[in-house]
Amino acid sequence: MPEIIIECRRLSKVYRKGGQEVHALWEMNLDIYKGEYLSVMGPSGSGKSTLFNMIGALDNPTSGTVKIGGIDLTQQSSKELAYIRNRHIGYIFQAFNLIVSLTALRNVMLPLLFSGLDSRQASERAADVLSEVGLGDRLHHRPSELSGGQQQRVAIARALTMNPTILLADEPTGNLDLHTGEEIINLLRVCCDKHGTTVMTATHDHKMLAASDRILWIQDGAKERLEDRADVNIRVGRVE
Repeated sequence: MPEIIIECRRLSKVYRKGGQEVHALWEMNLDIYKGEYLSVMGPSGSGKSTLFNMIGALDNPTSGTVKIGGIDLTQQSSKELAYIRNRHIGYIFQAFNLIVSLTALRNVMLPLLFSGLDSRQASERAADVLSEVGLGDRLHHRPSELSGGQQQRVAIARALTMNPTILLADEPTGNLDLHTGEEIINLLRVCCDKHGTTVMTATHDHKMLAASDRILWIQDGAKERLEDRADVNIRVGRVE
């Protein structure tokens, strides 16, 4: 039986707008296995990003629990959650979220410096990871000097630099063309296979499903179904 690394139980997030309750996430039960690649599929507003915020310790649920490696995030202090985010969770965003004034190397060094590593060690580690994602010759380029795909590779390197247990990618191909998007998908699959990292991607992009082990479909904040990739018939432009 595969090891469960993420466990969500009756996970809910409710927002109040104009006196009305909006259920962004509702009674979500979900087990995610160590080292698997899970795609979370659903239209905009379905609850994908909210689920990621709960699992990534960026926001607190209204009710329910989420556990990472058996640790209940809802029972941790702000300091403990910050430690978990830094040491165990890597984030990749659709908009890259790179610091425009810093080189690729310095962007990737930041999590290492925040963790207490000295500048020399952080630089060596960052250079190694950038080389791993194919940017060994772009260490000293700033984001404005890189293509969209290269910027996303820098973001992936930054997320990988602390050897995270979990890699959360929120619409990682949303700002990329088809070919570049496929390159990023394949790179995430390599990260999963090579390092044993649990990869979760939130998307409404059907081309991302081919690399998945399982696919979670959510609608209106609730789990619609959870399927093995082999059971999903994917054709160009459609899923059956």
